[in-house]
Amino acid sequence: MDPLKEKFYKKSSALKAEIKAIVKEHGEKKVDEVSVEQLIGGMRSVRSMIWDTSSLDPEEGIRFRGYNIPQLRELLPRVPNGREPLPEGLFWLMMVGELPTEEDVRWLSAEWNRRSDVPQHVFDTLRSLPAETHPMTQFSIAVLAMQNESIFAQKYEEGMSKNDYWDVMYEDSMNMIARLPRVAAFIYRRSFKNDEHIAPDPSMDWGGNFAHMLGFESPDFLALMRLYLTIHADHEGGNASAHTMHLVGSTLSDVYYSFSGAMNALAGPLHGLANQEVIKWIFEMVENIGTQRPSKDQIRQYILQTLEEGKVVPGYGHAVLRQPDPRFIAQMRFAQENIKDDAVVQIVWDLYELVPEILGSLGKVKNPYPNVDAHSGALLVHYGLTEYNYYTVLFGVSRALGVCAGLCWDRALGLALERPKSITTDWLKKYLAN
Repeated sequence: MDPLKEKFYKKSSALKAEIKAIVKEHGEKKVDEVSVEQLIGGMRSVRSMIWDTSSLDPEEGIRFRGYNIPQLRELLPRVPNGREPLPEGLFWLMMVGELPTEEDVRWLSAEWNRRSDVPQHVFDTLRSLPAETHPMTQFSIAVLAMQNESIFAQKYEEGMSKNDYWDVMYEDSMNMIARLPRVAAFIYRRSFKNDEHIAPDPSMDWGGNFAHMLGFESPDFLALMRLYLTIHADHEGGNASAHTMHLVGSTLSDVYYSFSGAMNALAGPLHGLANQEVIKWIFEMVENIGTQRPSKDQIRQYILQTLEEGKVVPGYGHAVLRQPDPRFIAQMRFAQENIKDDAVVQIVWDLYELVPEILGSLGKVKNPYPNVDAHSGALLVHYGLTEYNYYTVLFGVSRALGVCAGLCWDRALGLALERPKSITTDWLKKYLAN
């Protein structure tokens, strides 16, 4: 048994026993009450699932096993002379709740390289699609095309003890995570770079190798990719992609079925597709105003025009957060250190100053602050990754870390099939009339 797997087994076995005792002693105790507004409004903020890998506080933002993003930047291992954390370290932390050593992270990088060969039929499947197929569609299909190699599905069909579900889910998750950069890079090079592909470099780390296969060798871009893959990895379990992973996985679907479903959720404009919408909106604003460096007054007028047309300013607002997204701040810090004179980055910073003020003055917005999507596109554009309809694939590769760790824990703890109770509007009206 490999070192991460052994540590995960010990941690999860202990927590599984603890949860069983909690249910036995406190199973009837109420944790929360659901309002009519929550019932109709998408179950907003209803506490209804266990998700230990990360938690989201409205004021403090995301914490991964108790650590915030600035702490992770300091504490997680990096490449030699690197400035940003390695996403391998975050995966280790989410899996076992302990900060990894440099040796742990080197092992995980090598292990994912060892598992990274993608079956040829996956590439053949992608080639059967029109090249102009949206990258997220290609990504979801590629994940499903790998499902025939699911160890969980094979072992379940043969007959296995439910006590072993976690073991094969771990193996499937490790295999899929290892392969995703190669699949995602293939989609990018096929769709945007004349189908000219770049072989992986097995000596590189997971995020650095992904950047290399995309076709970017700048040390700054490699650092950005490591940061990007770290800060997008997880955002507690209630967001649409993580919840979809948990829901599909609760039926005992394997990691490929579950993750493909999660990516279909991520592709929605109200979720991961927002990073595409932000940069598209900025490009349209620049074209409309007629300059790469609009004044703050020009930007203000364009914001007001967008709102007057009944549209939203993409990248602003969040379902939970009531402060600027710490992931936005992390990217802003990266830009301040590396590319502060970039025109598009300056627009992002001007928007950060203007949009909250304008939205706040309307009195109808609970969170007028930027989320993670408000900044990421500007950084990618600066380094030459301008194909914004690909951005959500980058998000998806990163999100695999958090949702796979979550699904491993679901299986290790033996969490139940998710099956909430629905009601009819007639039932609700009769209830409210009493």
